[in-house]
Amino acid sequence: MKIGFIGLGNVGGKLAGNLLANDVDLHVRDLDKTIAAPFLDNGAGWADSPAELAQICDVVITCLPSPAACAEVMEGDGGLLSGLGPGKIWAEMSTTDGAEVQRMAALVADAGAEAAECPVSGGCHRAATGNISIFAGCSRATFERLMPVLSILGRRILHTGEIGSASMLKVMTNYLATANLVTLCEALAVMKAQGLDLGTTYEAIRISSGNSFVHETESQMILSGSRDISFTMDLVLKDIGLFQDLAERADLPLEISPLLIDIFRDGQARYGNRAQSDDIVRRLEEAADLDIRTPGFPTEMVDDEPPVRGEEIVIRR
Repeated sequence: MKIGFIGLGNVGGKLAGNLLANDVDLHVRDLDKTIAAPFLDNGAGWADSPAELAQICDVVITCLPSPAACAEVMEGDGGLLSGLGPGKIWAEMSTTDGAEVQRMAALVADAGAEAAECPVSGGCHRAATGNISIFAGCSRATFERLMPVLSILGRRILHTGEIGSASMLKVMTNYLATANLVTLCEALAVMKAQGLDLGTTYEAIRISSGNSFVHETESQMILSGSRDISFTMDLVLKDIGLFQDLAERADLPLEISPLLIDIFRDGQARYGNRAQSDDIVRRLEEAADLDIRTPGFPTEMVDDEPPVRGEEIVIRR
């Protein structure tokens, strides 16, 4: 099976790297060919357009920063849709709008190909080790065809139902992670202001009911002073904005979601559109003249879970 990959950014590059490391026949495409150089040097093929990639490959994966970027890749000149046909699969691994991916999937079906949405969750460090989680929205038959590829890319794989379901679940999980990040920033800042040792604070959270995946990764990056989570404020706003859109379509008057959007808009205005998401803690540091960096914390996240071949998560009802 020949796999094509479009979008070699923070997450996409690591996912594509896993495919290459597992001897997949990989062909790549990115607007910036210099980003693709390490892949080409290690045996990946190159395509001069998305259409060419679709013609070469059995499965084409897109991992792009926005729904607009995906639409351009799919529908623009030399776009992916013009190269798809019977027997081929398009797998969208971006975090995107469920309604937009449904629209695109219909166009893929019109071309005679199959569509799947496969957004990932777990952070760049787990994307690099193949331990990331994957939500797969598609027909069961398409899921079975894709499973050998998904099992290379991720550890836990959940078939969520038809197209659109995975994207909605993904933006929900990013909303929850964002809420957790903001409350952790507040918790760490308050403990610092009260004179508590933040190493002790970190461990107290880790062994308690307050623990979470976000704490064990992002609190570490905040306290170490690195704050380089490989995820930027503009992407946070895109994702939580998509979640807010889902609520508004359902006429649900959320209370916390709009506050998170306001907080990150303010952070973006202060620190820049592409500021790291963990820089949001600086709002609190500046407001209270605090520095919650703590000597001795590691500056890089470590994936404590050993890499394993991906497995499907069975839904318990």
